[in-house]
Amino acid sequence: MIHEDPRAYLLGLEGMALLRAFTGEFGRDFVEARIAEVRRVLADEALADAAVDVDRVDTVTGYRWWSATYDRPNSAFDLDEPVVREIVDALPVGVALDAACGTGRYAEFLARRGHRVIGVDGSPDMLARARTRVPEAEFLLGDLHRLPVADDGADLVLCGLALTHVPALEPVLAEFARVLRPGGHLVLADMHPDRVAQGAIPPVRGADGRPGRLRSYRHPIGDYLRAALAVGLQVRRCEEPLLPSGDPPAAGEPAGGPGPWELWPWSLAGLVPEAARAVNTGAPALVIWHFQALTPP
Repeated sequence: MIHEDPRAYLLGLEGMALLRAFTGEFGRDFVEARIAEVRRVLADEALADAAVDVDRVDTVTGYRWWSATYDRPNSAFDLDEPVVREIVDALPVGVALDAACGTGRYAEFLARRGHRVIGVDGSPDMLARARTRVPEAEFLLGDLHRLPVADDGADLVLCGLALTHVPALEPVLAEFARVLRPGGHLVLADMHPDRVAQGAIPPVRGADGRPGRLRSYRHPIGDYLRAALAVGLQVRRCEEPLLPSGDPPAAGEPAGGPGPWELWPWSLAGLVPEAARAVNTGAPALVIWHFQALTPP
């Protein structure tokens, strides 16, 4: 169970902004405004009353609930797709594994590029939508720790926005290395660990309406490197797309309240826009990797 108190998020943003001021990025007026805003947040009884207890939800259950709306506009898709497509477009066509394929957004892209596509996902509900979306691809129910693909069975493995849901990267990257042919390519896109630490974790509603968040884990950048290098994957590229510039979203209520829970933490940021802007400007949203499997000497 997670206790989500809006004040905790808002004070966290204020604290991060104040740390930046302490190291010289902002001056006295900014600091005094932040401290005054902290006092206002602490005095706001409506924020205290808005706290929500949230279930931690496993991926199979969570994606069953989310599958019907997963393909709605998602800002993360806008950030990962241009980089991933640029990397993949430069690679030779072959057998491509879309690991944790979801509803098939990358499987569709790979098929259009001429790849023979195998999609694997742990959610039957997501796979059903992927099969409709990309009928020419092969879709299999499976786990990232035990992919239903033969050794050296893929020229390319692509995994988008999924590894934050696994507790450890080492076994999954070892499995990716197993199914890759020598010289094959691995492309990963995921939420940046800084964003996971700041609460960028997908919300879902259960059948009974209870709020839940998909189980998510923060993987520091070094964890990806250590896991990849240990299984013979060499780095070819790493990108950290930045959060879109501009003001944080509005709170979503005329009275300036926290907005509906489904919009947290985005709507909460609108309550402390200067602090949110200070924290998010120039901050990475995602991390995208391109690895290549070693070829025998």
